Amino acid sequence: MRRHTCFVLVFITATFPVCVSGYPNGQVSGSCASMLPSHLAETPQTSDPPYQVTASSSSFNPGDIIQVTLHGKSGTKFKGFLLEARAAESSSETPLGTFHLTSSDTRLLDCNIGGVNYKTSAVSHSSSNLKSEVTVNWTASDTGNIQFRATFVQNFTMFWSQVKSQTLTRSVASVSPTTTTSNTVTSVSTTKTSLPSTVTQSQGIQISSDGCGTTKFCFRIPSDCNPATESRCHFMSSTPLENRGLQFEMSGKAPGYISIGFSDDKIMGNDDVYICGMDSSGNIRVQHAYNTGKVLPRTEPLGEVDNIHVANVNGIIQCSFNTRNNISTEPRAANNKYYLFFAYGPSDNGQILKHPKIPYISEEKADIRVIQSVAGHRKKSILVKTHAALMLIAWMTTGSIGMIIAKFFKCIGESKKILGKSLWFQLHLSLMVLTVAATIIGFVLVFVDKKHWSHHSGSHPILGCIVMGLTLIQPIVAICRPAPDHKRRFIFNWFHSIMGLTIKLLAVATLFQGFNLINITENKWPTKVLGGFVGWEVLLYFSFSVCCCFKEKALYVNLKKKVEPALLLFMVYLCGNLAFLIALLVAISQT
Repeated sequence: MRRHTCFVLVFITATFPVCVSGYPNGQVSGSCASMLPSHLAETPQTSDPPYQVTASSSSFNPGDIIQVTLHGKSGTKFKGFLLEARAAESSSETPLGTFHLTSSDTRLLDCNIGGVNYKTSAVSHSSSNLKSEVTVNWTASDTGNIQFRATFVQNFTMFWSQVKSQTLTRSVASVSPTTTTSNTVTSVSTTKTSLPSTVTQSQGIQISSDGCGTTKFCFRIPSDCNPATESRCHFMSSTPLENRGLQFEMSGKAPGYISIGFSDDKIMGNDDVYICGMDSSGNIRVQHAYNTGKVLPRTEPLGEVDNIHVANVNGIIQCSFNTRNNISTEPRAANNKYYLFFAYGPSDNGQILKHPKIPYISEEKADIRVIQSVAGHRKKSILVKTHAALMLIAWMTTGSIGMIIAKFFKCIGESKKILGKSLWFQLHLSLMVLTVAATIIGFVLVFVDKKHWSHHSGSHPILGCIVMGLTLIQPIVAICRPAPDHKRRFIFNWFHSIMGLTIKLLAVATLFQGFNLINITENKWPTKVLGGFVGWEVLLYFSFSVCCCFKEKALYVNLKKKVEPALLLFMVYLCGNLAFLIALLVAISQT
């Protein structure tokens, strides 16, 4: 009896942690069929779930990649989840399609249903950390209409099961698409069942600037352009309808999509968006989305949108539709006024990609229900331009000249002293102080403008932070340098020189990265000018080295009687340096 009792106690002790802790690592393949967590509490909540499941598209073809997002309403977080795709409006437990991970917070699951193993057919959490949003990709299989279904676990005893997304319809192309040929374009008009029945794919929509400011609201770039006659025109208009809604028109040349966003500030994020873009078959669809500013826009249900007309002619995407949806930023917008963003860019297999250029933004907030005409421009920050100009001046002019003087002109003014120091040293010190000051000011300005770290800027901000850190270290080391006759002075000299050269190289690399971000010219001449400056610096550095070598060997004594060669070379260097600097400052002013 005692042995049996011990066995029971050991069994309970061994299994108790599993029972109470659930599956914090997301290994819940056994729950694929029921979608219920293996907790002590197996009864899901019956209240409205504080979570949503949204998809980046409302239709699909086999092989399409759909972005699926799980997120909490009003910031509600969850610890665990289980996500599958199943046949729409069906009780079948068979998972459809396959998933692909996009973050470390998720893990793929193989589901065994009815003795059949469905590889990577479900997704769950990889840890019990609190999450406010999770995004994964789903590849469609050859199946009918589907819905994404998810179980959200808020804590050990509270969870919601079978939270469904909108229905995604299987796209079916018409049997005999018609081909229409004009003088400049050949295109196929194909009606897909994935589009609402009111969608019309055509060879062109009569969208024009007629009535702007008199019968409809218009937002266009350039401010006087007409989308009916100009391919360069990016255009959006809204006309009030009798039944409370608005008729939207959008037009613009783009490789994949155009979009209009409504924001209560000039920073992208938390914006209501309408997108006109290509699906996986090349047809244009209208989408309603919400832009968080950090990831791809979250697709929302299309809502009260009808009378849709779309077209794609010579790469100019057009769409017209009626909407009675409220703009989701209305609670935050004053007097129903918004900044308007017009963005465009490429798409891939029906999925919009990052727009390569800064969106156009309205000059001021506007009420799209009021008849008026509003101009737009690309957001140009004087702080960013000042940042770029200061960094150029610091590392092309003051820093470069200061380093040249320290390296090659210690003989200047040896007999002259200012405040007890040699003339060359005071010149070097003054120029490097200006360099450090310009670097600090430029560094602060760009963070004041951006207000957050921009992951779209590549390695530029990373290199900039490294340059800033080393720039602050260099003068601190210089202040702590030993006396000139100290036995370890040579260590400081080597360290100071190597550090200075390292900072200069990193600064130049950062400048190249910066011009790649702001360069809008097709031939990229500012970047080429910066490359010319680097070549000029290398050439003059080599020339100064040769000059010093000749001087040490007294090879130009006779020449020195007429002119100091090093001084003449220095004047040439200054002229070239300033010419390159002015050219690049002009480039910055034109961006």
